[in-house]
Amino acid sequence: MKLSHLWLCTLNSNDLDQEIHSYIKSLLTRSTLVDSMKIILIGNGAREHIIAEKLAEDSDVYAIMSKKNPAIAKLCKGYWIADITNPNAISEILGNIKKEKIQLAFSSPDATLAAGISDVLEEHGLFVASPSKKGSRIEWDKQFMRELMEKHQINGRVMNKVVTTKSDAEQTIREYVNVAVKPIGLTCGKGVKVSKDHFPKIEDAIDYANEWIEKDGKVLIEEELRGEEFTFQAFSDGQTITTMPPVQDHKRAFVGDTGPNTGGMGSYSTGKLLPFLSQKDLDNAREIMQKVITALNTEGHKFVGVLYGQFMLTKDGPKVIEFNARFGDPEAINVLALLKTSLYKVFLSMAKGKLCEVKFDKKCTVVKYLVPEGYPDNPKKDQEVSIEGAVENGRAKVYYASVYEKDGKIYTTSSRAFAILGVADTLEDAEKIAEEGCKNVKGPVWHREDIGTKDLVQKRVEHMEKIRGLNS
Repeated sequence: MKLSHLWLCTLNSNDLDQEIHSYIKSLLTRSTLVDSMKIILIGNGAREHIIAEKLAEDSDVYAIMSKKNPAIAKLCKGYWIADITNPNAISEILGNIKKEKIQLAFSSPDATLAAGISDVLEEHGLFVASPSKKGSRIEWDKQFMRELMEKHQINGRVMNKVVTTKSDAEQTIREYVNVAVKPIGLTCGKGVKVSKDHFPKIEDAIDYANEWIEKDGKVLIEEELRGEEFTFQAFSDGQTITTMPPVQDHKRAFVGDTGPNTGGMGSYSTGKLLPFLSQKDLDNAREIMQKVITALNTEGHKFVGVLYGQFMLTKDGPKVIEFNARFGDPEAINVLALLKTSLYKVFLSMAKGKLCEVKFDKKCTVVKYLVPEGYPDNPKKDQEVSIEGAVENGRAKVYYASVYEKDGKIYTTSSRAFAILGVADTLEDAEKIAEEGCKNVKGPVWHREDIGTKDLVQKRVEHMEKIRGLNS
């Protein structure tokens, strides 16, 4: 009989409290499974497609999806369809697949983290590389995030106020003049609206704030920031962080940064600094993120997982727009395409509390999202799309987002369909590869052609120079 079995027998014979017994049993189970190289992934978008692809390089991947992503399914040893935000549904599946002896887990989408799916995974004795519900509060509660930064005097803070009455909303908006109005909870990147872009008049901002007060009982009003946005992501073991290459996302739907906000129409990275960033800017952003991890730990919200910092580079340095508790989408594709270290080993080291060394290539990446005709306001659903031309091209890579397969054919839903990735030594070449890949996809889909182009990037550089006072 194994020593662990002897220990369990002893525990049973002494009638120890069942909860203690279960906890020790989970520790023993973990200790015997660390070399099995099996991981279960929760999620089914393009972000999860590249996560699964990287994990499949040296481990057996299993997945629980809300609906079948055909590309992820092909990478998996097994997969299950369920409501991935339902803890009971996830728990039932985990109970039924114990025979697979999976020991590592990663829950990816924001809604699953807010629903406590990482906690369920841990309760089943798995090592978990995604944050608990308490840890992910940094994303699903914007009020908590702002109060945490204020309490611990973390740099990058902005003027803000949570208001609960219409009169308070009007007073705050008139005081700030130019504002960002933000729902407290998750809105899939589409709930935030800002002055000028969305509010031609100050009364429009007041009306929008009042809509959320009526719905949620409160709303967050912040001073509007002017500058250039960038995304900075980091792996965290709860104590330390390793940052990934910075990325710039494009949320506005149409060419020239016009139209409504979306979940993200595309993004680019140079693998090093973005053209408008200095090393000091990036160092300051990294320091902010490390202090947030430390503050979360201090407050009993230990954060193990991927911390996503959305920053606005202003004339006074980087300011925090928000934090997310997971990879960005599409930004995950930019950075994971450059990851040289085994993602499985990174996740396992995070989950075990000792982050390993992480290395990235220094190439350039451009991601462009193909979306259904009519997106985002009136997207056409259930339209057949063929990606054969893009795949045969061999230069671009295709990641499946919100599509489905029927009778061997791929169809659109009402959301983003495919992320097309170009990787090259120069940003110009990476953009050309991504654009070529997009044009080789056949069907009623479209994309923003300007993402990653020289002209658009130069606009960002000139804008930042003007903000800094270098280009009057």
